Parts: sequence; structure tokens; C-alpha cells
Amino acid sequence: MKTLNKENVMKMVFFLAALTSVIAVALICVFLFAGGVPAMMKIGLREFLFGQIWKPGNNLYGIFPMILGSICVTAVSLAIGVPIGLFCSVFMAAYCPKKIYNVCRAAINLMAGVPSIVYGFFGLVLVVPLMNDLTGEDGSTMLSASIILAIMILPTIIAQAETSIRSVPDHYYEGSLALGATKERSIFRVVFPAAKSGIIAGVVLGIGRAIGETMAVIMIAGNQPRMPKGLFKGIRTLTANIVIEMGYAEGLHREALIATGVVLFVFILIINLIVSILNRRVTHE
Repeated sequence: MKTLNKENVMKMVFFLAALTSVIAVALICVFLFAGGVPAMMKIGLREFLFGQIWKPGNNLYGIFPMILGSICVTAVSLAIGVPIGLFCSVFMAAYCPKKIYNVCRAAINLMAGVPSIVYGFFGLVLVVPLMNDLTGEDGSTMLSASIILAIMILPTIIAQAETSIRSVPDHYYEGSLALGATKERSIFRVVFPAAKSGIIAGVVLGIGRAIGETMAVIMIAGNQPRMPKGLFKGIRTLTANIVIEMGYAEGLHREALIATGVVLFVFILIINLIVSILNRRVTHE
């Protein structure tokens, strides 16, 4: 009877923990949509999402440049970070000598724990001046921000991909070698497809980290609320727009910033939905 009571108590504890998470997400949704949707209706959904001018003083609240800025800087950071992260995970799982594995693992974990503002200082001191020297113009550009974001998402991608690769049964790899395939071919043609679901999840977590990053992007992206004009021009992202102006925003301006958060939240939901669909397809293959 005592054992049964303890089991019921623990079930209740686990249920409450899960319920707390669900309630927290629900409250965030209610707050964002209750504060942001009315602003979209006042401004006009089309004008808000596709307007190209952001001038709160003139009651112009077009966030299309920030939407494109967020998408572009995330895409470029993924183009840089994903190949490096995947190759590094392969090295960690299949090639890394045991003597240095713990050192490499500790370094990757340390990267994950470094505050974003430190990455921002690193970019401000090293990357921005380097871009300035290479282009002869202001180094606070989309490319500078993308390089820093690529570095920031590496620990997430590496950890998830390595775990997925190691979870593939050894007989997959050994059977491929027994059939005459090289080590590299066995990894990329046999192990990688078997670990596809976990690798995709790691990439998606990296996307979430990149598109939601704020401080590092504010410090080195230029923060110019205009349409992106290339890798070597400044941009402003959705997160940067919210943080820069929320401190002094009032009335419709403040509501428009909350609505910007709604757009960002919807982006994350769409990304998660796409991942769920991809994982289902991978599972049924």
C-alpha cells in the first residue's frame, strides 16, 4: 500500500511538472497574441508584414525588412555553421583519438555556455574590424553577424549530431566495412542516413538559436531598419528591433513591437512543424 501511494505521488509530481510546461507555453501564447494581434489589425496586416518602412514617429510600422534580415542572417549562418558542425561531429564520433576526446568535448561544452554578449564582444573586436579592412567600409554587416551566429550554433549541432551518430548500432557500420566499403563511405552512406532524424533535430535547434539571438546581433549587425542589400551591408533583425526600441516605446509603437514578437513566435512554430513532418517521413522510410 505504501509503495502504491509513493507511485501515485510521483505520478502526480511528474504530471504537475509536465502541466507546468504546457501552462507556461500557453500563457506566453496568450500574452503575445492578446498584445500583438490588435496592433496588427490597427496597422493593417498587409502593411505590417510587408511594409518596407519602419518609422514609429510617422506611424509607419512595416517589419518586412526585419523579417528578411532575420531570414537572411539565419540562412547564411546555417550555410557556414552546419557543414562545419556536421564534419566536427563525425570527427568526434569516428576519428577523434581518445587522448584528446575529453579536451575537445570540454571545449565544445564551454562554447555552449559562453554568454551571447561575449560572442558579441568577440565579433565587435575581431570580426567587425576584419570586415572593415577587407571591404573598406563599415564592418557591421550581415556577414559579420552570420559568422558569429555560425560559431554560436556549432555546440548545439555538434552535440546533437554526435549523439545521433553514436546511437546507430555498430553492426550497420561493421556490415558496410565487411562488404568492402571504405570508412568514409560507410559513415556517410550508412551511418548518416540512419542518424538522419537526430541530425535534422540538431540543425533545427541551431536554427532556433540563430533566429532568436539578440545581443550578439545587436552589437555587430549594424541595426539599420532597411531592406537587406547584401552580405556587406548592415541589417536589423526582428529580435534586435524589439530590444532596441521596447525600452521607450508607448501606445501603438509598443503594441507593434509585441506584434513583432508574435511574428517571431510563429516562425518558430513553423520551423518546428516542418521538422515534425520531416521526422515522420524519415521514420516511415
